[in-house]
Amino acid sequence: MEVNATSLPDSGARSSAARPLSIWVVSDGRTGIENQSLGLAEAIAAQTPAAISRHIVRWKPAFDRWPSGLKQPWMLDQGRELLGGPDFPDIWIATGRATLPLSVRIKTASKGRTFVVQTQDPRWKNSAYDLIVAPEHDGVSGPNVLSILGSPHRITPQKLADAAPAFAKQIEALPHPRVAVMIGGTSKAFDLTLDHAAILADLIAETVEEQGGSVLVTFSRRTPLLPQTVMTQRLKALPGMIWDGTGENPLFAMLHYADHILVTEDSANMATEAASTGKPVHILPMVPLRPQTKFRRLHAALEKYGATRPFDGTLPRWTYEPLSETRRAARAILGALPRGL
Repeated sequence: MEVNATSLPDSGARSSAARPLSIWVVSDGRTGIENQSLGLAEAIAAQTPAAISRHIVRWKPAFDRWPSGLKQPWMLDQGRELLGGPDFPDIWIATGRATLPLSVRIKTASKGRTFVVQTQDPRWKNSAYDLIVAPEHDGVSGPNVLSILGSPHRITPQKLADAAPAFAKQIEALPHPRVAVMIGGTSKAFDLTLDHAAILADLIAETVEEQGGSVLVTFSRRTPLLPQTVMTQRLKALPGMIWDGTGENPLFAMLHYADHILVTEDSANMATEAASTGKPVHILPMVPLRPQTKFRRLHAALEKYGATRPFDGTLPRWTYEPLSETRRAARAILGALPRGL
């Protein structure tokens, strides 16, 4: 099955009168990881009746870092029941290293019934999955690979609009341009040092102050506490809203109301989510910890698409077609399902 953008059937390939598909979303429970699988499942459900359930896979601490090929179901701390049956899903969508040993076993456990989708590059037994939905910048290839620009995610125009009313009183009165700021943090590839956080905060604040606008700020779970504190102290002087991680997450509402979006370069997920809005996305630099070949490919592709530009202290406006790769991947899954599902 060679998967490519030009050969995908429309979602109408499956009758809307067919029974609802059962979809299991499988991850280690981390929000950024789970959202890839959940976003794909929701995009499928938007095109055909489906029932989605979420499942967590965690390995006992003694075995968590073992290679996937050595892990056995009895080593699981959570998720062993997924292979036990008797009911199995029509579609299994998994993300993350923790899920791989179960993803390669579910086909046998379900006696071939379950269609197995793995997001990202598994880098292990790539031929064992029915479909791999992988970012273009990972450079994965194969007859069962669908390459997409960025990562699958949950953001849709409808979700953003639905989230807006809960935060309308806090945001609607803020002056334009409203600038959403999505800050990442420390990873294997990038760092957010105290000094760099201060530089970014000053640059953002000076730009917004000059424009007479406001800020809508969120931080990643990877954002170190001290850099987050420094940025908060500098940016709280501006009109706006800074989410401290408590209460309902306002990200969707922030993206709905924003005129511009600033995103740190360390997260493919955040950049792709921002590009799905059709609004100008400005990329903030981070401190690199190693060569950034993959991230350079990602950001070059997003810039070529027309969604992003490096942040230069100004806020020019531009337009582009909102990125909809999650929907395209959902269509690919529906088009590849065996007859009878």
